[in-house]
Amino acid sequence: MVEAVLIDLFSLPPNLQNNIQGLLRNTLETIEKCSSIPAPFVYVMCRQRQGSERNGEEESFLPALSDFQSLKKRLEVVHSLTTAAALYTIKQRLDEKDLSVIKVILPTLRKDLMKVYVDHLFTAVYQFEFEDLQVASDGKNLQIAEPQSEGQALPTQDVALIRSEIQTYLESLPSLKGELTILRSSLIPDDIFLHGFTTRTGGISYIPTLSSCNLFSSSKRRDPQVVVKENLRRLANAAGFNLEAFHRVKIDHANAVCVMGKTEPDSYDGIVTNQKGVTIAAPGADCIPVLFADPVRKACGAAHSGWKGTLLGVSMATVNAMVSAYGCNVKDILVVLGPSVGPCCYKLPHESAKEFHRIDPTCVRQFDSASPYIDIRRATRILLESGGILPENIQDDSVMDQNQNITFCTACHPDRFYSHFRDGNNFGTQIGFISIK
Repeated sequence: MVEAVLIDLFSLPPNLQNNIQGLLRNTLETIEKCSSIPAPFVYVMCRQRQGSERNGEEESFLPALSDFQSLKKRLEVVHSLTTAAALYTIKQRLDEKDLSVIKVILPTLRKDLMKVYVDHLFTAVYQFEFEDLQVASDGKNLQIAEPQSEGQALPTQDVALIRSEIQTYLESLPSLKGELTILRSSLIPDDIFLHGFTTRTGGISYIPTLSSCNLFSSSKRRDPQVVVKENLRRLANAAGFNLEAFHRVKIDHANAVCVMGKTEPDSYDGIVTNQKGVTIAAPGADCIPVLFADPVRKACGAAHSGWKGTLLGVSMATVNAMVSAYGCNVKDILVVLGPSVGPCCYKLPHESAKEFHRIDPTCVRQFDSASPYIDIRRATRILLESGGILPENIQDDSVMDQNQNITFCTACHPDRFYSHFRDGNNFGTQIGFISIK
């Protein structure tokens, strides 16, 4: 069932501009007649003329809107200078109401253009269907036609212009929830390495569980790739790394490691490099973003370690990749565990908890319960120390000076961090990143 209707009157042909009242009235009549109860939310998208007063333009639509009482409280006119701005505003309205099924009624010539905007600004969470707005040559009669066959793909230069328009608009948006904040470890020497762990503030993501500096997009979440890219651009500017030389692990919740410069695996949870200026990163939203630095051989690594990756030894696999690829000495490698879910909050079924109990009984609390509390950080430390990493070269939540602690519990600090465990499936993601200066 259609939950929202978008009427695109943004770029009407010149001969129809004077009949916009009639166009809108006839379109709303068709929606009202065809709608089930309750009626869908309706958004009318129009171009705002440079320097025009929004209220004045709003009043020009009042005669067409006044007759539709069933839609009145569910209808909104959105004026914007660009299509990107109008669509993004409408997306915010859809997300506020958790709407996902949208019908777009628009002039035939706008359809291929609109599909490019939709592909960039929305994800697979949303379902779109398109209907043609067909108007007789005299501009008086209107009918909504059945969807036509797919048109030709837009020329590359047109797609590039749309991308540029979207990027320019997103760059103009204010940061939300405060300034962009980066946590840094005192263990990693900042004269050799650039590194940090992000928090959730300072980006443009507005959905509550994703707000505001979400750094991961997927088909199951409502943040599109363009928004994540803008958040990442702001992070790169604040941290001082080159976004063109940024590489993130391709998560599989396993223990494969990518060595930069060699054939890239299809998926991997660890990545290492000795190339200057290349920033590598691992995400985390309860799972641990782990950073590795060897100031002697000048090499670094990043790993994503959830409970599965921890049991599979992804952190030591990353260490071993640095040793084999760059001749690192295990005793020189520094390891920092970033913000992640703590044993205060994280539970697993008893069968999975047994695996952590085998690593060390101190990794499990309330072991005899159906869902014991698990300490994936302690398990990571124990496995690293068993592999030869010096205890003093590991920074986690066991540090004596709590002013030096950056391994905060993500679930305990909703104002600072994202948490899958706490927020459910539409969760945001922070990252740990590192590069050689």
